[in-house]
Amino acid sequence: MTEEEIFQRTVEPKLDVNERPKFLQGLLLSSQHLFAMFGATVLVPFLTGLPVSAALIASGVGTLIYILVTKGQIPAYLGSSFAFILPITIALGANTLGEVLTALFFSGVLYVLIALIIKGIGTKWIMKMLPPIVVGPVIMVIGLGLAPVAVDMAMYTDSGNQEGYSLTYITVALITLTITILASIFLKGVLGLIPILIGIVGGYITALIFGIVDLEIIKSTSWLMLPELYLPFRDYTPAMNIGLMIVMLPIVFVTISEHIGHQLVINKIVGRNFFVKPGLHRSIFGDGLATMFSSIIGGPPTTTYGENIGVLAITRIFSTWVIGGAAVLAIILGFVGKFTAVVQSIPSPVMGGVSILLFGIIAASGLRMLIDDRTNLDNKRNLVIASVILVVGIGKAHLDFTIGDIPFNLEGMALAAVIGIILNLILPDKGME
Repeated sequence: MTEEEIFQRTVEPKLDVNERPKFLQGLLLSSQHLFAMFGATVLVPFLTGLPVSAALIASGVGTLIYILVTKGQIPAYLGSSFAFILPITIALGANTLGEVLTALFFSGVLYVLIALIIKGIGTKWIMKMLPPIVVGPVIMVIGLGLAPVAVDMAMYTDSGNQEGYSLTYITVALITLTITILASIFLKGVLGLIPILIGIVGGYITALIFGIVDLEIIKSTSWLMLPELYLPFRDYTPAMNIGLMIVMLPIVFVTISEHIGHQLVINKIVGRNFFVKPGLHRSIFGDGLATMFSSIIGGPPTTTYGENIGVLAITRIFSTWVIGGAAVLAIILGFVGKFTAVVQSIPSPVMGGVSILLFGIIAASGLRMLIDDRTNLDNKRNLVIASVILVVGIGKAHLDFTIGDIPFNLEGMALAAVIGIILNLILPDKGME
């Protein structure tokens, strides 16, 4: 009996991957996935300044592209990637929109190139390049590096400049954080998968009570309207900035490692080896095309979402028709002007309160990766790699140099990832016990 046959015999889904639900049933099931991805997906454009509607449409279209590339065989939803929040925020402050979106586009291109290499020579090379001792600390850097952003939003009326210390803001942020924590701990089932969304709703109501929500933007916006998108040669001119691309591209190796981890979990939940059929290369290829599309319309890079994987585990409904339905709902939502206006009216302390927990969870997930792998930090080699990554990344070290007339800058998480990969490749496995 093959491994594939064992998987199929031990899993009893309510709806299998290729099974299509009835319309109303499918609508309800798809709505669950929409709610699961919503909080995190809209938080990324909120923090980076990119259009919310662009992120929603990018997640929907990107997921449909992914389903098409993977032949409708992998039930995964793609949402906004948190790994790019800080690099995008910093880059938009120092570069043109065209340069930033072009760099993000080439992040998707790198996904595609890696997928082609995996198809040609397998996965061992990327597993060797990105073991848990490298990826775990880099993920911790992502969460901890974003920590000041969350705290500033929770404390200041002008969080970008740390001005206007507000006790009201802190109160709203703490209430939002409390609601989010209680939802994540005590709610079960599908509700337990959307603590971020519940926290945002609870925080928004709190902000309304405290009178810090600008309702005029909602009143002045139509119900249906063309979504806010950044289109090439209309809103920006694509431009190559080699230095900026060097900052963005190393992050791809971290998100691909996250992608592989999510695929392993989906394999276990669904009971099939998707690394073999349709193949890991197709999964990464689809994610790359989705990221390329997202960057073209002004959205953030995409990634598979753990929240939606959780929905699969609880409902035992693995239908890609349901995932595709959620994608279509996300696209439709991007055309609802009132909805976009409501998201734009959310006060920063609400997002700050939610982000305190969310960014902490990201950092903790990096630590969990080391624990799950049983990484031995008594081993000097492992200790050195983890220590250097953490200090370089959290300390925001940067490397500035010029080759010819082209300036290069490698900093923070990107520099930490590169150094971690290099250390992992050159330090001997033996002799450092």
